[in-house]
Amino acid sequence: MLVLFLPVFLFFLMVGLPVFFGLLFAPGILLWLNGQERDITLLYRNLYNGMDSFPLMAIPFFMLAGELMNRGGITLRLVEFSQALMGHFRGGLAHVNILSSMLFAGLSGSAVADTSALGSMLIPAMEKQGYTRRFAAAITAASSVIGPIIPPSGIMIIYAYVMGESVAALFLAGIVPGMLVGLGLMALVKLMADRYDFPVASRRHTWAERGQASLKAFFPLLTPVIILGGILSGVFTPTEAAAVAVAYALVIGLFVLRTLKFSELGDVLSKAGITSAVVLLLVGAAMSFKTVVSLSHAPELLAEFILTLTENPLLLLFLINLLLFAVGMFLDAGPAIIILGPILGPVFTSLGVDSVHFAIIMCVNLTVGLATPPMGLVLFVAASVSGEKVETISKAILPFLVVEIFVIMLITFIPEISMTIPRLTGFAD
Repeated sequence: MLVLFLPVFLFFLMVGLPVFFGLLFAPGILLWLNGQERDITLLYRNLYNGMDSFPLMAIPFFMLAGELMNRGGITLRLVEFSQALMGHFRGGLAHVNILSSMLFAGLSGSAVADTSALGSMLIPAMEKQGYTRRFAAAITAASSVIGPIIPPSGIMIIYAYVMGESVAALFLAGIVPGMLVGLGLMALVKLMADRYDFPVASRRHTWAERGQASLKAFFPLLTPVIILGGILSGVFTPTEAAAVAVAYALVIGLFVLRTLKFSELGDVLSKAGITSAVVLLLVGAAMSFKTVVSLSHAPELLAEFILTLTENPLLLLFLINLLLFAVGMFLDAGPAIIILGPILGPVFTSLGVDSVHFAIIMCVNLTVGLATPPMGLVLFVAASVSGEKVETISKAILPFLVVEIFVIMLITFIPEISMTIPRLTGFAD
């Protein structure tokens, strides 16, 4: 009877129950009907135990660092730097939007933060230059999924926590896939710009002006270097790296650039705390949900079912990509990773798929799910920022999703794309 936990959970989602309560109520009700009241206590105890983790502390720290940099005007410097490099191209602001997302990814690792920070700035600017508001919102939402792929990434920290993987290996494996997503979106924008005669954002900047924009963006762009350099050299753990990022953002914002005021810190802490609380509650609830998954023997049943379809790992990877893409339409990436990671990961590693490679496939696929209708979280954020309807943005984002799905397939069937850097640095076999 416990194997019904997933259909019950999906039913709760369909009737509009928040994901957090659905993750707790679905297994709780089934345990009660099954006469396993003792396991109900275990279920709700794991809600706290799932959050009580030192590695997970990296998530609120990275969110706080991103919020500090955004409030300190660092986002604007990244946009100005991107415009100095690419603003003279046809469709320049669309290219600037994508490049800014790639750069912002190295600061926050959050698709929602990317959409909110860059969308509020670039969507009105693109509309003034003649782009439709729905296109501006769509490109902002589509490019924001780069945030959790290029390190640091909150989603990869969650995966590493659940599956016992190396955070450094996952961070390194996400660099090239994240860049591929960005370059793929830029290629599509180039084709669309030529066809629909998109406007040029600005004149071609001189090398002196580009150098000046680079100097303004120097300290923000140093953030991912400090984070990754510290982790890879063994100077600090990922959680300590996140704390260092917060300290660095404070020093840069308050004393170096002087774009952040002490009076703003209360609001920054409040906003970062609320966002972190939402994520950690979902992680805790998903870990409780995972308890029932193990009690129901669903992993073993699903593994047997998958292997009855075919034992060809390439075909199985294709089928799992379809499953993950469908899951991403309805479920946030964090809970999906915690629920499905322990089920699917062991199946594919037993078939010879590298565990880090599978982790990247899963993380990138579910991250793209953040921008897929009907439940993609960044679609709702983009709708809130732009004032457009979610349905309108969902239609406009489809061409960009095709590009991102193509990149997922490249990552899936060409392991070297994600595995080369981790192997060269000794963080993967």
